[in-house]
Amino acid sequence: MNTTSLVLASPSLATSEVSQLAKLGEWLKSHRSLILAAQWAVLLVYLVLVAVPVFLPLPQQGATLLNNLTLFAQFVFWGIWWPFVMLSMMFVGRVWCGWLCPEGFLSEQASRIGLGRTPPRWIRWTGWPFFAFVCTTVYGQLVTVYEYPKAWLLILGGSTVVAVVVGLIWGKGKRVWCRYLCPANGIFGLLARMAPLHFRADPVAWDRYKTETVPAQAVNCAPMLKLRTANSNVRCHMCASCAGHRNALALAGRAPGSEIVALSGRDTNPWEVRLLLFGLIGVANGALQWTASPWLVKAKIAAAEWLLAHEIYAPLSDDIPWWVLTHYAEANDVFTWLDGAIILGYIGATSIVVGGWMWLWLRVAAALLRVRGDHLRLAHGLVPLAGIGVFLGLSALSVTILAGDGVRIPGLPWMRGALLAIGAVAALWLGRKLIARAPAPPERRFAAWLAYAVATSAGVVPWVFMFYLW
Repeated sequence: MNTTSLVLASPSLATSEVSQLAKLGEWLKSHRSLILAAQWAVLLVYLVLVAVPVFLPLPQQGATLLNNLTLFAQFVFWGIWWPFVMLSMMFVGRVWCGWLCPEGFLSEQASRIGLGRTPPRWIRWTGWPFFAFVCTTVYGQLVTVYEYPKAWLLILGGSTVVAVVVGLIWGKGKRVWCRYLCPANGIFGLLARMAPLHFRADPVAWDRYKTETVPAQAVNCAPMLKLRTANSNVRCHMCASCAGHRNALALAGRAPGSEIVALSGRDTNPWEVRLLLFGLIGVANGALQWTASPWLVKAKIAAAEWLLAHEIYAPLSDDIPWWVLTHYAEANDVFTWLDGAIILGYIGATSIVVGGWMWLWLRVAAALLRVRGDHLRLAHGLVPLAGIGVFLGLSALSVTILAGDGVRIPGLPWMRGALLAIGAVAALWLGRKLIARAPAPPERRFAAWLAYAVATSAGVVPWVFMFYLW
């Protein structure tokens, strides 16, 4: 993918601005100790908030964020941490991964003292980001990860342990876990394509450096990028380790979304698009909305009545371990097998309906353009809508937690509507830019854009139902 020319040609970036960003990148490289200190600080806070609440009783009536560590940890993880990490990807790239992420940091440190083996072929399978995200997200709903400390220790802590084990076995000072297996890796890579910041490589300057007498100091790129052509934000962790290397790499600005606009067919793969449509939009919609859905309640009542009428009682049993399905009798929160099945069915149906709708109309758009496989490229135009949708869904947890403490956010419906509109308009604008690059007559491009707009609607309608109709 050639994003370099697009960045250099951007009229919004003055030379002085570019040079200032480059200086910032080199300053960060020379002050790596600050980033390292931030990583250790975040790791310490993370370990305390993940582990300590497990040993405390569940919050009682009257507990608040300010006097209960469990509620405070819940708000930090699910009210601030995840929604704003997702949002940050679209503005500053994967800075979270390179500067603050506890799992990536621990995995990298473990790999420095580990076996240093080469990652096997099965680890490098491109479908892992999809399956890791879907399995983690769905399992989290079954054990109510957003509310109970044991559940978030199991999922967040378990993921951290696996990240360390992966680091101890594979790589040497590398982030094999982050590159291939992290459940959020694929999502972060998709969202980071939108960011107006990236580390830009100049292959010409790289090659020219070979003729100079001063040897370049080797760079340890933890996410294992090919630095000579590293212009994409998909895997770059923005750690600044390569800033100024061979006078060819620099922190630079670019037009928001320009990496998506510059995509060609060879820059995409089906698993990445499945993750976007059926995972980030489909599964995330179902996972973040099922607790508010009246349809799920009706389906559960109808199923329970049918089971009772036919004297089938096993699915109504609730004698289930908490790590399989939610089971907290002291909080009157106990799932039956029927609850688990209904939740799985709802999330699965949402993913198929929403993701399938978008997939269908993107295929129609590609057929109108008469470019085989172009639906994979066009799908990336939906990234801003997907990112804002997930942010809105996760921030709904923030609103719920704050409401429990009596804090109300004025103008919340309008703010949500404005964000959703921004995401939709950005997606439609990117779609127009992507379609404009297709070698097709104007009338076919317009028809393709209309089909693309129909696909976009599936990223808006579910949130309208959740925030305004239910």
